[in-house]
Amino acid sequence: MSSHGQENTKMFKRLFDIILSLIGLIAASPLLLLIAVLIKKESKGPVFFRGQRIGKNGEPFRIFKFRTMVVNADKLGGPSTASDDPRLTKIGKFLKKYQLDELPQLIDVLQGKMSLVGPRPEVLFYVNMLSEEEKKIILSISPGMTDLASLANFHEGEILKGSPDPEKTYQEKIRPAKLKLQMEYVKNHSFWLDLKIIFKTVLKVLF
Repeated sequence: MSSHGQENTKMFKRLFDIILSLIGLIAASPLLLLIAVLIKKESKGPVFFRGQRIGKNGEPFRIFKFRTMVVNADKLGGPSTASDDPRLTKIGKFLKKYQLDELPQLIDVLQGKMSLVGPRPEVLFYVNMLSEEEKKIILSISPGMTDLASLANFHEGEILKGSPDPEKTYQEKIRPAKLKLQMEYVKNHSFWLDLKIIFKTVLKVLF
C-alpha cells in the first residue's frame, strides 16, 4: 500500500474510532453511572484506576479503567489478576468477569490515546521484555480495547485462578500466544478485520 493509501486508512480508522466511542459512551452512560455508584458504595477510593500503560511509539499514558481492587492493590501483588485474587472487591469480580471494567477506555479512544481495536496496552515491565522486533511491530499502532489476543484470552482470570504464582503462569501459559496474536493482528489489520473483532467481542460480552 502506498504512503497516501496508508494515511487514508489511518484517517478512516480514527474517524471510525471517534464515532463509535462517542456513541458507546452516550449509550452506556446509565450503566457507567450505576457502576460508579456501586464502586463508591462498596469501598473507599477512586472510581477509576489510572494505571500507566505504554502506547503507540512507546509513549506512556494513563489508562481509564473502573477500579476493581482495593486501594494500593499494586503494592500488594503483581500486574496479573486471577479471578480469585484477594485484592478484588465484590463489584470488581463482577466487572472483571464481564470485562465491564474496560468500558471507560472509550474515553481513551475518544482522546486518541487508544483505538477500538489494537494490541492491548501493557505496563512498562512487560514492554521492556519485548524484543526490538516485537517493539517495532506492536508499538507501531495505537493500542486497542480488544484484538485477536483479547478474544483468545477473554477469560484470562479463570486461567490464572488457583495458581500459586499468577505472574509466572501468565508469562508461561498466556503471554507467548498473546504476543504471537498481537503480531499477527498488526501485520494483517484492516477495516474488515476490525469489524469482525468488534462483533466477536460484543458477542462474548453478551453471551
